[in-house]
Amino acid sequence: MLTVSNQKGGVGKTTTSVNLAAALSMHGQRVLVVDLDPQGNASTALATDHRAGTPSVYQVLVDDLPLSSIVKPVPDMPGLFCAPATLDLAGAEIELVPMVGRETRLKRALAAFESMEFDYIFIDCPPSLGLLTVNAMAAAQEVLIPIQCEYYALEGLSQLLQNVELVRVHLNQTLALSTILLTMYDGRTRLASQVADEVRSHFGDTVLDSVIPRSVRLSEAPSYGQSVMTYDPGSSGAMAYMEAAREIAYRAAALAGAS
Repeated sequence: MLTVSNQKGGVGKTTTSVNLAAALSMHGQRVLVVDLDPQGNASTALATDHRAGTPSVYQVLVDDLPLSSIVKPVPDMPGLFCAPATLDLAGAEIELVPMVGRETRLKRALAAFESMEFDYIFIDCPPSLGLLTVNAMAAAQEVLIPIQCEYYALEGLSQLLQNVELVRVHLNQTLALSTILLTMYDGRTRLASQVADEVRSHFGDTVLDSVIPRSVRLSEAPSYGQSVMTYDPGSSGAMAYMEAAREIAYRAAALAGAS
């Protein structure tokens, strides 16, 4: 179970969640994407209805609706499922404040759902460090951080890492920063390779070898209600995410073997 998080917007969180999930499902894994962003972009990309009034993650967090009642299979993608988000989630940050166990409501919902039936669960977080993101971190074992290869890439990252550590100490001892994925890489610029080198020198083996390039196809795919895996499987973006998914699967297998 991975929470895909970065408080910076536009770094590729949703694109990463959707395409890694699609790539793993295409290799026979059962994968769930939990859309925790009120904008519902992951739901859009996975062709999952999230119009106003649709039962969504909001009702799961606020009204204790069982998660199983909102999870929908993704059309034409066997093994891939989505728990959609609606705009109602924007109010959940405030409504959760007075609730008992407000930081662990998603964790309890996933536990009751018997999440063991899935090989992977990706939680797509909003671009903030509020209660929704805290719920995601309290529920997951791993944090995956997409970092764009641009000038402001490392700005604010220390705050995110601080939050991961706070959640680990107070709410979820098993939480670990397991994966960093470099996104929006433009090989024509020296800046991109400088940022990539800096991130690798800071975080070492946590950074995947695979790098996600800037790609028009990655931007276009959601407007067709698809991941780039089905929209244009031969594109550079699709191949990069397929390689990143393979790396994540190998790491998971190695960890399982070690334990």
